[in-house]
Amino acid sequence: MSTQQRLILTVPPSLEDELVDYLLSLESVSGFTSYPVRGHGENRQLSIAEQVTGRQKRVQFELILNAGQVSTVLDGLRDNVGSDIFYWYQDVSGSGRL
Repeated sequence: MSTQQRLILTVPPSLEDELVDYLLSLESVSGFTSYPVRGHGENRQLSIAEQVTGRQKRVQFELILNAGQVSTVLDGLRDNVGSDIFYWYQDVSGSGRL
């Protein structure tokens, strides 16, 4: 069993600053990466322009956490940041710095 997991979050651009502030406030989060992405698929919250182009602007965040911290971070996001956060997590087989 992996002791680390990669938590991936995609949020609307309107939540980016709030999510950054929240993640920076957590002692369990030593750092993260964020970048702009485009979401595709069924979503009832698409604007007319997004419906025409078939894509929605999102911001994606990636964090490496100890496996036991993922649910704590997700609970905090639910309580402190807002809705329309899509997430998934994966086991990490290794990580480090060179």
